[in-house]
Amino acid sequence: MGYTEEARVFVSELIRKVLVGELTVAKALPMFPSDTRDKSIDAAFHALVHYEADEDLRKHDLLYKEEQDDYLTLIFQTLEQGKNLPDNIIRNYEKYYKRADIPMPNDLKSNLIRFWRFITFKE
Repeated sequence: MGYTEEARVFVSELIRKVLVGELTVAKALPMFPSDTRDKSIDAAFHALVHYEADEDLRKHDLLYKEEQDDYLTLIFQTLEQGKNLPDNIIRNYEKYYKRADIPMPNDLKSNLIRFWRFITFKE
C-alpha cells in the first residue's frame, strides 16, 4: 500500500472514531496528514469541518443527523479501502476551497514547507 492509501486509511479511522464518539472533531482535525495533496483527504477534512459546524442542527433535526452520519460513513468506508472519494464529493468542496487548511506540525520539515509556500505564493 502506498503513502496516499495509508494516509486515506488513517483518515478513515479518524472519521470512524468521531462517528462513534471516541474522538472529537476538534482533536481529529489536527491529526490529519498535512503533507499530502490528496483531494480525497482534503474533501474528508472539509466534511468533518462541516460536521462540527452543524452540531446544533443535528441535535434538533434527527433526519439531518442521520443523513450527515451516513455521508461521513460513506467517506470513511471509501477511504478505509484506500480508494478515491467519488468525484461529486470532491467537486462539491473544490467549489469553495482550493485546498484544505490542514494544520501542520511545528517541526523543521513543516516550517520549511511553510516557507517554500510563502515565497512561491501566487494569486
